[in-house]
Amino acid sequence: MARIEEATQPSTPRILPVGGGALVVEFGTTVDPAVNARVLALDAALAAAAPPGVVETVPTFRSLMVHYDPGVTGAAALGETIAGLLDRAGEAPAAERTWRIPVCYQGDDLAPDLAEVAARTGLAPEDVIAIHTGGRYRVYMLGFLPGFPYMGDLDRRLVLPRRADPRVRVPAGAVAIATTLTAVYPVESPGGWHLIGASPARLFDPARDPPVPLAPGDAVVFEPVPRERFAALKARAAAGEPVIAEAP
Repeated sequence: MARIEEATQPSTPRILPVGGGALVVEFGTTVDPAVNARVLALDAALAAAAPPGVVETVPTFRSLMVHYDPGVTGAAALGETIAGLLDRAGEAPAAERTWRIPVCYQGDDLAPDLAEVAARTGLAPEDVIAIHTGGRYRVYMLGFLPGFPYMGDLDRRLVLPRRADPRVRVPAGAVAIATTLTAVYPVESPGGWHLIGASPARLFDPARDPPVPLAPGDAVVFEPVPRERFAALKARAAAGEPVIAEAP
């Protein structure tokens, strides 16, 4: 049975205290679909059990943080509840939703790093596009920015470290790669990933319910679109229309 323990005493899974109002449940040390499936399975089990005092859960690549109200429950009691759920929980089911996201890979304004990525990987730009659009990516977690999806696993032919010179401003909708991951920037922000395209999709809209369409465990495929189609879709997105859809 999992138990609350000090971080210096490794076991799998581990339930560790974080300050006075949270526990983190660690399942592994790598970015791995099986590890992430166990994270999401526990997240779903906690949501179903609704133990008293739980305020919020935050799934990541390899762990689940559980925030609780110390006035309602404590680390020991909640840890025992989590341990019991771990003993019964399996892996989360395969992604029930697959999203199709349009991307334009044309032009230095929309894909400023595409040529450099091609040169560094020894591929032609059209091959980079074909490989990127040929993948089906798991949404491992959301973080860094509201709605920022960390998605994997990128084809090994496109794996590159982050940029040595991060940008101060990356536009909303930028489609990027770094290490084994790919992402779409939901809002303008600094960033150090390689920008190989742009999507008209708005992955964070506080006026929408829900404000973020993607969720951990979802899958994403990228659909290449020409500039004319990109411009039309961007206008639709600005008017509040969704431009991504669940794949059949």
